[in-house]
Amino acid sequence: MSNYELIAFIAYFVLVIGVGVYFFFKSKGEAGEKDYFLGGRNMNGMVAALSAGASDMSAWVLMGLPGSIFAYGLGQTWISIGLAIGTVCAWVFIAPRLRRLSIKFGDSITIPQYLTNRFMTTNHVLQLACAIIFMIAYCIYAASSIKACGTLFNTVMGIKESYAMIGASVIIVVYTFLGGFNAVCWTDFFQGLLMLAALLIAPIIALFAMNAAGFVTPEDVLPSNYYSFLSSGAFDKASIITIISGLGWGLGYMGMPHILVRYISIKSEKEMKKSRIIGSTWTIIIVAMASVVGIVARRYFGADPTLMADSSQAFISMVRAIFPALIAGILLSAILAASMSTADSQLLASSSAFASDVYKPMFRKNASDKEMLWAGRIVVIIISVVAFIIANSPSCSSIMDLVSNAWGAFGSAFGPVILLSLYWKRLNYQGALAGIVAGFAVDMVWFKFFASSTGLYEIVPGFFAGLLVTVLVSLITKAPSEEVVKTFEEGKLRTEE
Repeated sequence: MSNYELIAFIAYFVLVIGVGVYFFFKSKGEAGEKDYFLGGRNMNGMVAALSAGASDMSAWVLMGLPGSIFAYGLGQTWISIGLAIGTVCAWVFIAPRLRRLSIKFGDSITIPQYLTNRFMTTNHVLQLACAIIFMIAYCIYAASSIKACGTLFNTVMGIKESYAMIGASVIIVVYTFLGGFNAVCWTDFFQGLLMLAALLIAPIIALFAMNAAGFVTPEDVLPSNYYSFLSSGAFDKASIITIISGLGWGLGYMGMPHILVRYISIKSEKEMKKSRIIGSTWTIIIVAMASVVGIVARRYFGADPTLMADSSQAFISMVRAIFPALIAGILLSAILAASMSTADSQLLASSSAFASDVYKPMFRKNASDKEMLWAGRIVVIIISVVAFIIANSPSCSSIMDLVSNAWGAFGSAFGPVILLSLYWKRLNYQGALAGIVAGFAVDMVWFKFFASSTGLYEIVPGFFAGLLVTVLVSLITKAPSEEVVKTFEEGKLRTEE
């Protein structure tokens, strides 16, 4: 590794730690629960938009997705299409109404808290169920980010993966621990800009390099139908399942807690409009250029044996082959950005769920703000340790597999209930609880027993099972009170701010 690449990485780490320290001293270490977990609901539109995007697009968008397209072709781009459609729909149909209703129903600061307050109940079973799912899914999700950091440092610097993963985990914990939601969002903002720059610059410069006089086109035998959007080359069962599974990724946006909480943190309706445009545009460019990276890397390297053995390193190899060391280090820091921007958001969402939705209501009703912050911080450490153990396990799945498992679990469990909570006044507490449990259970069962044989991504059956159970249970049990319905109707209305 060049010293210049090392300098770029160190500068990046100094930046993210500096942001955490800044917000720690800005709040004098005494921020309240709402400030630490939601930034005081005072986030500006641009920061919230890029934070939502960066916390969404983990390292798989720079490693897993380009690698998959590098190896198999354009048939893998349906995931990009599904994510682009899903993020636009979420910003248009979920974000504004969720922000209004979360304020109307008890000024909720977490998703489990919102779902409980939505029915004006003191029953904490739903919050407990949410917290359990959070803990399970976020340990898996954070493991993918930690593993990506280990792969990057092992490839670029030759550092043993386990040591690299420990270092990345410590840095993520430190700035999340210090600055809370504000630190996470502002680091995500810078990380989002870095990811965008890397995905725009790398393939464009690679194309110029390939057109230079000295470039020798590598020998390559492409898989059949490599440039077809139909994976099998025909509109048959295999292609249809690939399309449905890819588009199914878009369903996840309705149930991803660390993304949804960005929506409710935005300070006004005016800022929400700004966020909608910026957030949608950023995600569309990111997923489109990630697909372009995969195709360009295949043309640049051909069927390189090393990359065919581990296609997730296509972006890393292309950047290091084309750019001077310092620039390469800066662009490769985008992988760290993608990993950390997702991991920090997940850690904060899970810690807030435990502190606000389990610890305080069930164990310490009179807990002070300081005690709540420490409860949340302890959970950050615990989840980081468990995520490291998963990532460091010899049997650990690929980065893409870890992300898809966690994404499917969240989308199936919370997506249907969040959607109905915003648009269906007949939804009740029993239906919401049953839907969350059913969606999560079907997702897990499908992944375990049917995903490999059918090829269908588990979020699709999980989401629609959760939707069906939520509706049926709500209809056969007691309707919500008139007060709940009235508050719901009032909360739907747009307010001018």
